[in-house]
Amino acid sequence: MSRIIRFDHVGVTVQDLDHVTAFFVGLGLEIEGRAFVEGEFIDTVIAIPDSRTEIVMLRTPDGGTGVELSNFVRPDPERVSPAAMANELGLRSLSFEVDDLQAQVDRLATEGYGLVGGIGQYERVWRMAYVRGPEGIIVALAERIS
Repeated sequence: MSRIIRFDHVGVTVQDLDHVTAFFVGLGLEIEGRAFVEGEFIDTVIAIPDSRTEIVMLRTPDGGTGVELSNFVRPDPERVSPAAMANELGLRSLSFEVDDLQAQVDRLATEGYGLVGGIGQYERVWRMAYVRGPEGIIVALAERIS
């Protein structure tokens, strides 16, 4: 029987690849690679003929699950609401465990990225906050406190 081996990455399509890449590198992700992808392979997989995309693959320092950022050269990207909230259908957030939640929130605030709500605490185990990153991407930051 076929089975899943591991969770490899999450893909996020963005308008400004350099800006969004810098945001995630600032959080602590590392660039694994950057390339243009076009041709029969990508046309077949995504079912968009004559597509061309530039991707940046990012990984956490421990080599875990990655984030694939892509910017379509062709066709033009479709726009969605950058202010989508957690109850709207579809992918809403990427979550990362951090070692100092307040320091990350403060640093991101100096770069113009604010909290969606506030910093919450779940029992005596986690502190967590949603930050609205570039292009409306919600980034959940969580700090284990127990």
